[in-house]
Amino acid sequence: MKVLVLGGYGLIGEAVLERLVDDGHDLLGLGRDVRAARRRWPGVQWIAADMSRLLAATDWIPLLAGMDVVVNAAGALQDGPRDQLDAIHRGAVTALVTACEQAGAPGLVQISAIGADLASESAFFRTKAEGDAVIMVSSLDWTILRPGLVIAPAAYGGTALLRALAAVPGFIPVVFADRPIQTVSVADVAEAVSRAVAGRLERGQVIDLVEEKPRPLSAVLLAFRAWLGLPERPVVAMPAIFGRAAGLVADGLGLLGWRSPLRGAALAALERGVTGDATAWTSSAGRPPRPLEATLAAMPAHVQERWFARLWLLKPLVLGVLSVFWLASGLVGFVRWDAAADILVSHGLSPALARAAVLAGSAADTLVGAAVLLRPLAARALKAMMAITFFYLVAATVFAADLWLDPLGPLVKAVPALCLALLALATLDER
Repeated sequence: MKVLVLGGYGLIGEAVLERLVDDGHDLLGLGRDVRAARRRWPGVQWIAADMSRLLAATDWIPLLAGMDVVVNAAGALQDGPRDQLDAIHRGAVTALVTACEQAGAPGLVQISAIGADLASESAFFRTKAEGDAVIMVSSLDWTILRPGLVIAPAAYGGTALLRALAAVPGFIPVVFADRPIQTVSVADVAEAVSRAVAGRLERGQVIDLVEEKPRPLSAVLLAFRAWLGLPERPVVAMPAIFGRAAGLVADGLGLLGWRSPLRGAALAALERGVTGDATAWTSSAGRPPRPLEATLAAMPAHVQERWFARLWLLKPLVLGVLSVFWLASGLVGFVRWDAAADILVSHGLSPALARAAVLAGSAADTLVGAAVLLRPLAARALKAMMAITFFYLVAATVFAADLWLDPLGPLVKAVPALCLALLALATLDER
């Protein structure tokens, strides 16, 4: 069959895509940035499009030509510069349903979320439920799947945070440690989608995809630590105010384009617990979704998982340190431009050229120090930091080589800053 997969390179979407490829379907993938997806999945046809802008049935009609089934694995956690929940979860879905009915594409598999509720105070759960409601009253052959906490070999968002917290040395800090959690393997989500696409699930069902028994969040973290092969450490329950403070910071960073799993919407979902009813899936599949222990056993951790877990929480620290370092360097240059210019004059530059060089360098330092905090500009800012540092080192070597022997080591200390920017750039990818 011909299947259109929305969000085909996300945590769930890529696992679904892989399963449907194995099933022999002809796939069309859709997402905002599909360049990397094209390289990873060259046998899939890809279309770059932003769902939040596909708000009319006519926007979808050309994409549905010849399609038998649409799988919607797209979604966002919280409103931000790149995400509009109402547009993605309700507006685009409404337009898609209308287009499917008009184009004669009868099948729609919607990957929703445990906790989707029209009365929810959370915009995420409310808009998910609004999209589900539109599907449920349509004439399509629909299936709505609501996964619990999805565990996958890939690490993104909340699953990355779990790995990072589990790898903290000394003790495992956690808010809402006693909240009940039901996980689901991404392989079971892909299996459910495969069955729905092939018509091996009864149509018109809303199915929770969760392991049978809930466990406290603290137990989930201990299971992840054991999976990483790290020595057992105690879980320390942190006051909820710590989580809410982190949420406020993460929400602020969200305005700069960073998609932290610590944002308020995620913490609110965690506070209420992640639970569902496995009965419908167990009845349809003849078995419950696999428990967390089996999920982790099926994806053994190696050194790369331990590296990722340890580096993940260091990433914002590295970026923050770089920003402060470069901003401070730029501001000091502006405040003490005369003293800095005197150093250059003492090495043979004219006073006018020395002043211009100091002011230009201070402006560049300040600019990249601020730009690295903006997610869309972070990669370019890090590359600029490395280029500027390299230029400083070369210029100083040519015009003031004695600074390499300065007791305070201004040039020697630039080398670790260069390496830190390189590390930040290497770990910048989010998925």
